[in-house]
Amino acid sequence: MTVVRFDNGKRVIQRWDQVFTVISAEPRRQIIISLMDSEPDQSVALPAAASNPNVPIDPTTLRQQLVHNHLPLLADLGFVEWETDPLCAVRGDRFDEVAVVFTALHETAAELPDSLVVGCQRLECEQQHNESVLE
Repeated sequence: MTVVRFDNGKRVIQRWDQVFTVISAEPRRQIIISLMDSEPDQSVALPAAASNPNVPIDPTTLRQQLVHNHLPLLADLGFVEWETDPLCAVRGDRFDEVAVVFTALHETAAELPDSLVVGCQRLECEQQHNESVLE
């Protein structure tokens, strides 16, 4: 029994580490959010879906970062699948493991400190929506 708990504990720790690695970069966060806003089997066009509307980045530079860094990481972990022509991404087998973090954040946006909300268009909208529902 102890071995099973130890093995399960190691697996859970590894999966949480992977989730936090994925959400540690803005383009990856934007891809996950874009996929959450899409139908489960629908792809999102890149680099547009990976760009933060408040802090745009040169599309050529972003495309290069996506192809060489962000998309391979997301795909290796099973969170997305992607194609190069045209550049797009769809949900992977483990997508729900990372999407649940954003769902929880959006649902509790009103409780987040302003330092984590102001400037993030999505969380600002969620916070305003949650406040209007309470009124």
